[in-house]
Amino acid sequence: MTSQATPQALLPSMRRLLAIAAVLVFLAGVQLFVFPTRTEEYFSWTIASPLTAVFLGAAYWSAVALEVAGAQARTWAQGRIAVPTVFVFTTLTLLATLLHLDLFHFGAQHSIATRGVTWAWMAIYAIVPILMVVITVRQRRGRSSDAARTRRLPALVRLALGALVLIFGVVGVRLFLVPDLTTSWWPWQLTPLTSRAIGAWLISLGVAAAHSLFEDDVARIRPLGATAVVFGVLESIALLRYGGELDWSSPTAVGYVAVLIALLGLGLWALYSGRSAQDAGSDKNGADSTDLVVGRVEQRPPDPAGLDQAQ
Repeated sequence: MTSQATPQALLPSMRRLLAIAAVLVFLAGVQLFVFPTRTEEYFSWTIASPLTAVFLGAAYWSAVALEVAGAQARTWAQGRIAVPTVFVFTTLTLLATLLHLDLFHFGAQHSIATRGVTWAWMAIYAIVPILMVVITVRQRRGRSSDAARTRRLPALVRLALGALVLIFGVVGVRLFLVPDLTTSWWPWQLTPLTSRAIGAWLISLGVAAAHSLFEDDVARIRPLGATAVVFGVLESIALLRYGGELDWSSPTAVGYVAVLIALLGLGLWALYSGRSAQDAGSDKNGADSTDLVVGRVEQRPPDPAGLDQAQ
């Protein structure tokens, strides 16, 4: 009788995939945030604008927080916010890559190391979305219900998340679909490829914000809170390093800074409130909190790919 309310555990394969993704985005962040002026050597494609490179590097590092938090989650409900976000980002980035293959470092004029990085890029963005779909299907076969929400989101937070969904969605889609006409939509100059790369990130952040509204649980949106804080802090550092590329008097620059401030504030709130809600939920559930539905997953037919072997 109690099994109906027993939360489903995060599959080991999903945990591993998110952990591996965190390592990969960390490495990409090093290439771009630490060496923004050497992308012709260290990255898969050359980025002429240091601010664009650092922006993308900061975005990759902020994704580390999302994926690590997702991988560490005990239940599917607590970690799944990372899944659609990662899937949308990797799929859009793969599409952007295919649309601009001629700009990637596949040619013989590049060093073996640079070409290796480029082929690794292609392999990662081709494989990760497929694995994400396969493992998500397996994860959703569980018959257990989500644990009760610990604390619903306040109306002001829902309003802020809704605004972020709208902003990230509209601007991100515009940058991705119409990359040649981005002058009035972004505070610094972009190329078609970098426009689509940034658009993929914005759309993915919009998906994360939308998923937070769907979850409507303070404890479950903590991964987004960690991402928002890291993103806000690192993008602010990016402006300190290469802010000369912006026209600070333009409305887009003012709006850009305002969104960073809002993200930082929302992220700090989510981290603090989410921790309190998780502690309250643990105290309330007591012994039930350890009764996770893993056995039901283990009783399925053997996995020929070995994705969900017990560690």
